[in-house]
Amino acid sequence: MNIVLFDGEERENLLPLTFTKPVASLRMGVLTFTERWEKLLKTTISYETVPYLAEKFPISIQSENIFINPSFFPSKKLVETIESLAIGQSIVYNDKLVAVKTIDNEPIITNDLVLFEEELIHIKNSWDLFTYNFQAIEFDFELLTEGKTSQPISSTNRVLHPEKIFLEEGAKVEFTILNASEGPIYIGKDAEIMEGSMIRGGLALCEHGKINMGAKIYSGCTIGPYCKVGGELNNAILMAYSNKGHDGFLGNAVIGEWCNLGADTNNSNLKNNYAEVKLWSYKESRFVKTGLQFCGLIMGDYAKSAINTQFNTGTVVGVCANVFQSGFPPNLIKHYSWGGNSDAPIFSFDRACEAVEKMMERRKVDLTTTDRKILEHIFNLNNK
Repeated sequence: MNIVLFDGEERENLLPLTFTKPVASLRMGVLTFTERWEKLLKTTISYETVPYLAEKFPISIQSENIFINPSFFPSKKLVETIESLAIGQSIVYNDKLVAVKTIDNEPIITNDLVLFEEELIHIKNSWDLFTYNFQAIEFDFELLTEGKTSQPISSTNRVLHPEKIFLEEGAKVEFTILNASEGPIYIGKDAEIMEGSMIRGGLALCEHGKINMGAKIYSGCTIGPYCKVGGELNNAILMAYSNKGHDGFLGNAVIGEWCNLGADTNNSNLKNNYAEVKLWSYKESRFVKTGLQFCGLIMGDYAKSAINTQFNTGTVVGVCANVFQSGFPPNLIKHYSWGGNSDAPIFSFDRACEAVEKMMERRKVDLTTTDRKILEHIFNLNNK
């Protein structure tokens, strides 16, 4: 079974997170969409995405292919339906293509339709990632822990519902409060929760992630691989290799990869008048209604904030932006901004890459030539 995860129309609504990666590489719950489908279908996966990302995320086409739109979160029934597809059959949900088995090289709705009627979670917009993250954590917890035995929980911890807490090999947790009464707590391989932290599930702490001393972590949080967090988090996702290591609040937010939030960085997630939050749409080039009262911060990869940065409710930060100027930054911060304000200059591309390289070197990861091409493409968007 040759599986290709394709970028549908949802990709543009998931910017700035998908400027640097396809939809399938986004993290929600414990896993990325790619990792989840690989585990469910027990096979490797390739991508159909926009041309400038295709070198890093290539497609593999065979004589028979199953194209899946990863913005539809899987269910047991959906997996079974995909596995039973015949050549030329399409799965459609609310008139949208979910999957198709075809001899063609692209995903097109065929005449032989399978109408999927069970309710699915559909990630249509960037804010849907944190909105449905709790459900994703529950799904992944079952997927990853079924038939396995957790490492023992140290007696130094105070624990509620230990049956819903799972520690992978090498995980370290001491002198913390772990409350899984409302949702599961997953602690990945070689991850650590330091002393004095208070944790309320659902939580996904991925491999090599770290929660610093005295942190307060509310439900619906994902702390991706090699991420470090401290302070207060509520319903927030950090994709991978990003840090929010100090005090400050992060809520109803999605932070990309290789980001750093300086000490006492805070985001507002509720307007003073309790009004519906609007968020910038790159697709429509305007602020659009989210339908949410609580919506905080969406930050693209490689972005950074200085100490004491205060993000307004419903702020979008572009790729490689540096936010450090005084006052509240605007609700849209452009790619490679050097300061954060609307009139801030654009950071030099070469100097931005130097900073990225130094940051990645600390984690023993290389900035490849392909990565640099992607970043240059995004840099040039500022001139359009």
